[in-house]
Amino acid sequence: MNFKIIFRVLGFLLFVEGIAMLLALVVSLIYNEHDVKAFLISAGINLVIGGLIVLITSKANKDIGKREGFIIVSLVWIVFSFFGSLPYILSGSIPNFTNAFFETISGFTTTGSSILNNIEALPHGILFWRSISQWLGGMGIIVLSLAILPVFGIGGMQLFIAEVPGPAPDKISPRIRQTAKTLWVIYLGFTITETLLLWVGGMTFFDAICHSFTTMATGGFSTKQASVAYWSSPFIQYVIVIFMFFAGTNFTLSYMALKGKFRLALKDEEFKYYGLFILGFTAVIFAGLMITTQLGVENAFRNSIFQVVSIITTTGYATADYLTWSPVLTILIFALFFFGGSAGSTGGSIKIMRIVLLLKNSYYELRRMIHPHAIIPVKFNKHSVDSKIITNVLAFFMLYFLIFGISTIIFTLIEPDMESAMGAVATSLGNIGPGLGNVGPAENFLHVKPAGKWFLSFLMLLGRLELFTVLVLLSPTFWKE
Repeated sequence: MNFKIIFRVLGFLLFVEGIAMLLALVVSLIYNEHDVKAFLISAGINLVIGGLIVLITSKANKDIGKREGFIIVSLVWIVFSFFGSLPYILSGSIPNFTNAFFETISGFTTTGSSILNNIEALPHGILFWRSISQWLGGMGIIVLSLAILPVFGIGGMQLFIAEVPGPAPDKISPRIRQTAKTLWVIYLGFTITETLLLWVGGMTFFDAICHSFTTMATGGFSTKQASVAYWSSPFIQYVIVIFMFFAGTNFTLSYMALKGKFRLALKDEEFKYYGLFILGFTAVIFAGLMITTQLGVENAFRNSIFQVVSIITTTGYATADYLTWSPVLTILIFALFFFGGSAGSTGGSIKIMRIVLLLKNSYYELRRMIHPHAIIPVKFNKHSVDSKIITNVLAFFMLYFLIFGISTIIFTLIEPDMESAMGAVATSLGNIGPGLGNVGPAENFLHVKPAGKWFLSFLMLLGRLELFTVLVLLSPTFWKE
């Protein structure tokens, strides 16, 4: 095991986190608020420790194998969250370490679950730090490093395999460094565009940029306690819907569209199912709201499409409390907890590609029973899918729901309300944000016991890294030479 290169990469990424804290420091200085000292100290700690580690490990073997890749990808979220909680603690915004760590890992994993009861009372620097932590986590801290690490002679392919969401990550460019840069250019371009539109729509520039950060990250942290419901503007809400949709789409398709290959992007099978699921759930929930509430047509449609896109992309913004809707509609929303965005997007949960492959394999299995001697491969985008990928998808589904079931049982020992336990586990594992019961969209996680917060933090990490990356570390075989 090449431990020196593991520490070297972590040290470099701590340095990057320190730079991000300096950006939050600039915001604090602009608004002249009391969190300036907290960011100075926090950034200093990150830069000094990160810089020292990089210097000490300067002669490390630059090769990163699969094992080193898995360890780095898993550890970086924990290390980032530990050091990222410093501004909350030192500023007094969240003085309790457990709460500060929960808020931070919820940010970096783009879950969006919060323990805060009065968000508007926080200084602007802290609000900016909450948002930028999600923005960094959204595309993946490791993918960010892939555009820079080659400068230091460190290859990044193993990190890319372990980090990029989805069962079969596409490479836009054959060169991993160019791929990372391309992804970040697209990501940044969407963020800037949304910021300008929200600003024109009536948000302050600060609110606009913070919400653009957390929209593109499908994270859901807001600068307001009421989330996006604070703004009743249809324009603002529709803009956010559009960019949540983009964020939940495979970024490879966004690249194709920007290159003028619209037809190729629109023909993508996962994209078609992604759109159909959104339209189908929106239509059913819209009909349900029209029948069971007094909302007008446009308001009912906007609430329907906003909540469907927010949950399916695992963003977690709220414009309405879906727990006040009829039970059938709440169940439909809960079902969306297990969908997720496209592979290669910033969304969490299971992912549309896996769901489509599972449905196709189940259908073809019926056909194989009728025609036992026929060879009927599962096809995706007109190409036969390798049986190893199908096996991986089936294993993922089994593990995902097994972990969900066991974790729900464990969580009921901490918080006895079954509905809340199911919601808390599902939203943490899927990196969504709001759950059910007393952790629904109108509530938060402050009341959850410390043991429950640490348990949910682990589930956030497990879900963000799509199970296998973390679970493989728990295997004794992994640590054998």
